[in-house]
Amino acid sequence: MSKVGIVDVAAEANVSPATVSRVINNRGIVSPETRRNVEDAMRRVGYTRGTSGDLVALIVPHLVDPFFGLISEQLGLALSPLGMRALVCSAPAGPVQEFEFISSLSEAGIAGAVFVSASNTLEGADTSAARLLEKRRTPFVCINGGFAGVPAPTLSTNDELAAEISVEHLWDLGHRRIGLIAGPIGNRPSDRRVRGFERAMRKRGGSGAVVRSHYSIEGGYSAASQLIEDGVTAIVAASDDMALGTIRAARWLGRRVPEDLSIVGYDDAYPFEFVDPPLTTVRQPIDRLAKAVAPILSRLVQGERMADGELLFDPELIPRASTTPPSEKVS
Repeated sequence: MSKVGIVDVAAEANVSPATVSRVINNRGIVSPETRRNVEDAMRRVGYTRGTSGDLVALIVPHLVDPFFGLISEQLGLALSPLGMRALVCSAPAGPVQEFEFISSLSEAGIAGAVFVSASNTLEGADTSAARLLEKRRTPFVCINGGFAGVPAPTLSTNDELAAEISVEHLWDLGHRRIGLIAGPIGNRPSDRRVRGFERAMRKRGGSGAVVRSHYSIEGGYSAASQLIEDGVTAIVAASDDMALGTIRAARWLGRRVPEDLSIVGYDDAYPFEFVDPPLTTVRQPIDRLAKAVAPILSRLVQGERMADGELLFDPELIPRASTTPPSEKVS
């Protein structure tokens, strides 16, 4: 069977091949009605839109958190040897903005996309962007959570293990009153950390305390204030920003870190060996995630079929000076 070309699309849409070319390449002036007509014709005749061959959209929720800058940079470095270039799209407005990026870029002919802890991490999130890519047969990969009902390879940090190794570290130091500051309900990585934390505490004969908050310094401050007042001697924070908020709350309430309160963060995106005190944290395997995503996406772009399951990557605890055995003076 011969390959469907723009001449076939033009005949189906009753327009000139030049008009079809303008629609495909997003160049020149084409009325919305004509564009819709050509798009419908492309679907009817089975025309597969060509790609630029190398552009990959990296959809991130924002770039304020250095974690997203680091992983975007690592993804760019991993994609480059495979002949692809990363285009970072910061979408703090959420699914609507993600859809706008994907809609515009897919018109231009991107080779693929990577959702980097964006709306793919949220339960019940709008899947319009992912469905548009699926409809246009543009491959994509998800990091730290997949879209419900839209299959795609997903690579994630093992967040339950992250909670386990945090509790293990604090428990071995002698802490028994341990609290967790988690992200909002419905955030998949946060929900997994809660499950891992509760399982780790039960396994050791403890119960622990969990407070949900926003992924921010202010969210950490608010949640930590409650946990400190409840008498915990150690706190596991679901992000490094939350950990910084916990340090601030501890000092405001007259607690010393780590003498009166031990703190474990999450991500290790900042240079935390230089803060006071240097922060013990769980490091996400950014480099390994990036190096694994790139060849998977490359093979998808080349038309190979890949498993749609989720691969989990183990994080690493980085012990520093913010954790120590509990003080007997803490009531």
